Formats: sequence, C-alpha cells, structure tokens
Amino acid sequence: MKSRITNILNIEKPIIQGPMSWLTDAQFVAAVSEAGGLGFLGPNGGSALITRSVTDTIERFRQEIKKIKQLTDKPFGVPLVISRDMAYTEQLVEVIIEEGVTVVLANEYIKDKSLYQKLKSHQIKIIYRPLTPTIENAKEAESFGADIYVATGFDEGGTVPERVIGTFSIVPMIADAIDIPVVAAGGIGDYRTVNAAFALGAEGVFAGSLFIATSENPAAENVKQKIVDSNATDLLLFRTLPAYYRSLPGKLAEELVEMDRQGYSNSELSQYMGGGANMKLGMLDGDTENGFVSVGTGISTISEIKPVKNIIKDVMKDIQ
Repeated sequence: MKSRITNILNIEKPIIQGPMSWLTDAQFVAAVSEAGGLGFLGPNGGSALITRSVTDTIERFRQEIKKIKQLTDKPFGVPLVISRDMAYTEQLVEVIIEEGVTVVLANEYIKDKSLYQKLKSHQIKIIYRPLTPTIENAKEAESFGADIYVATGFDEGGTVPERVIGTFSIVPMIADAIDIPVVAAGGIGDYRTVNAAFALGAEGVFAGSLFIATSENPAAENVKQKIVDSNATDLLLFRTLPAYYRSLPGKLAEELVEMDRQGYSNSELSQYMGGGANMKLGMLDGDTENGFVSVGTGISTISEIKPVKNIIKDVMKDIQ
C-alpha cells in the first residue's frame, strides 16, 4: 500500500520494528526491511559484549550497518543515542551520514534544532518517539521538523510511559493534534491490533515484542518460547526510573515487584534492576531468572515462532 508513512520512509508496508537494544543484528534488521517494513538496528545490535569505549562502540555499530547494507538495499534506520559523552552522539551522527542511513529515531532528549537541520540536509528522515506522548511534545516535534511521530500507549514493553494511558486512548489524541503522520506503538500483536490502530487515526504501527519470537531475531530460543507460552496476564509491572517497567516472571522480576510493594524508591529499584546488562542476560543470553524479559501486552496473540516475512504478511493483511 502507499500512504504517507510508506512514501516518507520509502518502504512497502507501514510497519516499523523497534530497536530493542540487544535484540537486533544485521540479519534480523535486513529481514524486516526485505519483508517490506522498516528494520531498526538497536544501540547494541549485533553485539554479545558490553563495551565501554566510545571508539569501539562506534566502530562495532558501523560494521553492523555495513553488514545490513550487504544483505539488503532497502531502507533501515538507527536510533540516535544521547550519551553523557557527547563525543559518542556526534560520532554516531557522522556514521549515520557517512554510511547513508536514511532514517533515525529521536526522542525528547534531543532538543537541538541544528541537529535536526543537519540530518534533514542529508535527506535523513526523523521519526520522533518520546517516552511519554503528549500533545505538547507532539507539536514541538512537528515544529522541529520531525517527519513521523510515534504515539506509545501504556501497553508497550520496555520502558513504559509515565502516564497510564493506553494505546487506544493516546493514538487518537495525538493524531487529532498534529499534521504529521502518527504511528501507534504498544500492544501491537496481530492483524486486529493493526486494524484498530488505523481505525484510531494511526497511519502505521511500531512494534518490538511482535518481532522477538521470530526465526531471525537474536533473542535466546527459550525466551522466544516463553513469549509464545505466555500472555498479558503473566506480565509483572513494577516501578523504576523514570516510571514503570514490565517483565515476564523470573527471580529478578519477582524480587523487583516485592521491593516495589515494600516501598523502595524508583532509583533503588532501577539500580537493583541492572539496566541493559540484565536485559542482555535475560533476553539475549536466556537467563530469565537472573535477568529480565521485557515485553508488552501484545504477546497474548503470539502463538508460534515464525519468520519475519510471515509476521509482517499476517499482521498487515487487511491494510490495503
């Protein structure tokens, strides 16, 4: 189908795969783009090691981008990561430009209009996805020159929005407030949820959990099966920084829920949670007891592990 989303991103189907930190690599990203969607290489995509060096991280990222370009000539994107060490962000932007990446994902921490202008001067499209969608930051993103806005509902996996507003409510609120196209995120699990997103005013969908239980995703096989065997009622929700997180059950996740009940602060919970290292441990390495398995409520409709192309074909079947 042709829509504003497909025209802006130069893709066949209006579906965007979330970056998902550790759970992407060149093969997976290329598979999404080859199937007609927009693949995204996550910040730690293609790596099994935690790196602290800016130079090493940037070079690893560049090499993974090159691998994607060898596997597909279709568009893909990378997220702009804002680091305390601005040298990382600056070098990342240069890699994006030098390697001819055509799409970036930005968030509310990127407030530099000159950066937007620099990206746009190189014909790079900007998808804006704040942690918590509001009418105010939607209008600000539009004024900065964002091409697409992602409206994320509380249904999502990973770092959950600060306001408890579901996808069903947030999408029409944002779609009515701005003129640039809106993409729905949170709870996208099958063709029915895609159809609902479009009925609410979205012109595309943004999904992460949907793509984990796929043949090409680098997640551990036991994690993929755990997603298939679980549904939304299994998910645990607990506070952390900046607001909430959810995970499938495991020793660490259950301890975090108990700490939340006991009144530990968000910062204490965040420190115990262990951030990206314990996401890697749980989802990439498959230690679901000592790490965590972050997914959204859309897992209820995931019933088997499939190739990426089958997922995209199935969920987009009614979008003409």
